[in-house]
Amino acid sequence: MKTAQRKNPDIFALFLPEIRSLLAAKDFTGLKQVLKNIRSVDIAYGWRHLESQDKIFIFKLFSAKRAVEVFESLNLSEQEYILNNLENADVSQIINEMAPDERADLFKDLPQKVSKKLFKFVNKTEEQNLRQLLNYEEGTAGSLMTTDLVEIKKDMSARQAIISLQENLRSDFNENVYSVFVTDENHKLLGSISLQDLIKAPPDILIKDVMVSVELVKIDPNTPQEEVSTTFKKYDLFDAPIVNKDNLLVGIITVDDIIETIEKRSTRDLYEIGKMDARGGEIISYATATMFDLVKRRAGWLILLLVFDFLTGTVLKSFQNVLSSVVALAFFIPMLLDTGGNAGAQASITIIRGLATGDVNFKNVLKVIKLEFAAALLMGVIVGIVAFARALLLQKDFFIAGVVGISMLFIAILAIATGIFLPLASKKVGLDPAVLAGPITTSIVDVVGLIIYFKIAQLFIPALQY
Repeated sequence: MKTAQRKNPDIFALFLPEIRSLLAAKDFTGLKQVLKNIRSVDIAYGWRHLESQDKIFIFKLFSAKRAVEVFESLNLSEQEYILNNLENADVSQIINEMAPDERADLFKDLPQKVSKKLFKFVNKTEEQNLRQLLNYEEGTAGSLMTTDLVEIKKDMSARQAIISLQENLRSDFNENVYSVFVTDENHKLLGSISLQDLIKAPPDILIKDVMVSVELVKIDPNTPQEEVSTTFKKYDLFDAPIVNKDNLLVGIITVDDIIETIEKRSTRDLYEIGKMDARGGEIISYATATMFDLVKRRAGWLILLLVFDFLTGTVLKSFQNVLSSVVALAFFIPMLLDTGGNAGAQASITIIRGLATGDVNFKNVLKVIKLEFAAALLMGVIVGIVAFARALLLQKDFFIAGVVGISMLFIAILAIATGIFLPLASKKVGLDPAVLAGPITTSIVDVVGLIIYFKIAQLFIPALQY
C-alpha cells in the first residue's frame, strides 16, 4: 500500500540536517543508526528531500526487509529511479521480496517495456502468482488481493494450528494476519477463524469445531472494488477470502487495501465533481506538484466547459430583443442560474454517493426518483417564493417578480431532475457518474434555464407580447 502520500508531519525532514552531516562525514555507522530510528513510511514520505546521488547510497544501507518496506511506499517515479540505478542482484531481491499485490501494482504501473524487462528478475515461485494477479482487470477484487495468506486444516487442533502458523509465517511474510482460513487438501475454502479466537481456543479443540462460515463474506475475483468495500463495511471485516468459481482459495483482501481503495475513489470523485482530471484518484500534492502538473489536470475540463458555455451566449443573443425591451430581466440571470446549478449539484452528489455506497441501485430507482421529485417540487416552491420576494423588493414590478419566481420554480425542478437522471444514465451505460454529472448538469441548467426564463417572460410581461 502506498502510504507515503499521507497527510502526516514530515518526520524525515527533522532528521535531514543530521543525515546530510553524516553523509558529508562519511559516518556510515551513525547514518545507519539514525535511519534505524525512522519508520519506513516516514523515510519514503521525505525521500524527495534527498539529493539524487544520495538516494541510492542510502537505499543500499538498508537491510533487505527495510529496503522493501521503503520501496513499496515510494511513488512510481522514485521506484523507477531506484530500479534503474541498482545492481541486478539488488533489483531481483527487492522484486521477489515485495508483497504479491504491491509487486503486481508496480508491474501494472510501469511502462510495458520496463515491466517486461523486470520479469527476468522474478523467480519461478513468484512468477506464477504475479502473472495470475496481472490477469485480473483493474478495479476488481482480483487486482486488490494478495496471495500471501495463511491456511490450516479442519482436523488440526488449536495447538497444531498455532505451531503450523509459527512454522509457515516466514520473516518476509508481508501481510498483517487477521484471520486464518481453513481449507481442504485441494485448497477449497471451508471456513475461517480469527487469529485472536485461535489464540484463545483450548489447545486440544479441533479447528472444525471453532471455525466460522465464510459464505457471506467470500468474494469472487471479478467483483468490482465498490462491491468489495461495501461488503467490508457491512460485515465490519479486517480481511476477506477471494475464491474462484470452484471455491478454491486464491487470495485475500485486507482492510488496508480497502482503505486505500476508498481513499482513491473519494479523491477521484471529488476531483471529477470539481471538473479536474482525476487520474484514478492520484492525489495532487503541493510538495511535488509543478505548475504544468496543475495545468494538465485542470485545463482540459475548463476548455470543454468553455465550449459548453458558448451555448449560453447563443441563447442570450437569440433573446437580445427581450433583454433590450425589459433590461431588468438581466439583473436576475445570475441568481436564477447559480441557484439552479446549486440545486442540480446537490441532487447529483446525493445520487452519485448513493450509487457508490449501494444505497441507490436500479432495483429501488423508482422510489428514489419519486422521493427526489417530491423534494424538487417543494424546493422549487420555496426558492421560487424567495426569488419572487427579492425581485418585487428590487424592481417594484409584480409582472417581473412573477416571471422571476415562476422561472425559479421551473429551473429548480429542471436542475434537480437533471442531477438525478444524468448520474443514473451514466451508470446504466457503464460510465463513471461523477465524470459527466457535474459539468453536464451545470451546462444543461444554464442553457435550458435561460430559455425557460425568457419564454415565461414573453408570456407574462405585457411589453413583450407582440
